[in-house]
Amino acid sequence: MGCVKIIKREYKGWKNCIEISNGIIDLIAVTDIGPRIIRFGFIGKENEFCEVEDQIGTTGGDEWKIYGGHRLWHSPEHNPRTYEPDNFQIEYFEKENGIILRQPVEPNAKMLKEIEITMSADKAKVTLLHRITNKGLWPVELSVWALTVMAVGGKVIIPQITKDTGLLPNRMMSLWPYTKLNDPRVYWGEKYITLQQDVNATTPFKIGVPNEDGWAAYLNHGNAFIKRYQHIPNAIYPDFGCSFETYTCDFMTEIETLSPLKKLEPDEFIEHSETWALFGNVENVSSESDIDRIILPLVQSV
Repeated sequence: MGCVKIIKREYKGWKNCIEISNGIIDLIAVTDIGPRIIRFGFIGKENEFCEVEDQIGTTGGDEWKIYGGHRLWHSPEHNPRTYEPDNFQIEYFEKENGIILRQPVEPNAKMLKEIEITMSADKAKVTLLHRITNKGLWPVELSVWALTVMAVGGKVIIPQITKDTGLLPNRMMSLWPYTKLNDPRVYWGEKYITLQQDVNATTPFKIGVPNEDGWAAYLNHGNAFIKRYQHIPNAIYPDFGCSFETYTCDFMTEIETLSPLKKLEPDEFIEHSETWALFGNVENVSSESDIDRIILPLVQSV
């Protein structure tokens, strides 16, 4: 049986980071800002997450910074509500095999954000419970939005809905104003959509879907990062029904999951869970049959 270790350490200029490891993978959460998980990967290997070089190790300031890593937002996206800066100290609490990160109540939106992290003792696997509490004086409708910013060079895999609905449509998709359907980074397959990150890209690309299978993968560094969550049928999701969204530009790719929309009364909370798994020495995929053969069994094992 493995053992989960939790230590406090410095990471690239941030003095108060928490490292969680189990001898296979490590994860680093920042408490000088956040809540933010800035690193996730095999011990001693590449960070699967993006790090924005000129922002790493910095704190303070009135402008929101992406930093990289994994963050917690609330949807629908709106500026300034969504973009309240998270540039200051947060609390953390140790728990069995993990920690809880808690941000002070947002000054303007009046939301309290928490991420509860639990690492498997003997697998390359982590569970995250995202929680948002309305600490304001009136009800607010929102969705929990979990965004993971991945390092350059990888490929997103998104399953498509394949059920037969007869004469009725079986798929929908949300497109953003800057999204081009003929973008060379995206492949529209029969069973999967894939999106390749390109450091030479000049424009961003974003799509959203009701991902009924509840998973997506990001292939990079010879590894497969699998994200799983629960898509709730018939629930009302933001952005015309999206439980999953992906965005890419020249310096990163985001894979994002969302909870259904909920009207939160004062002091009421909403939660959204994700499971992450990391697999090494994964073959490159160049076709949908490759995805079926190589990636799907990994997903099913999570």
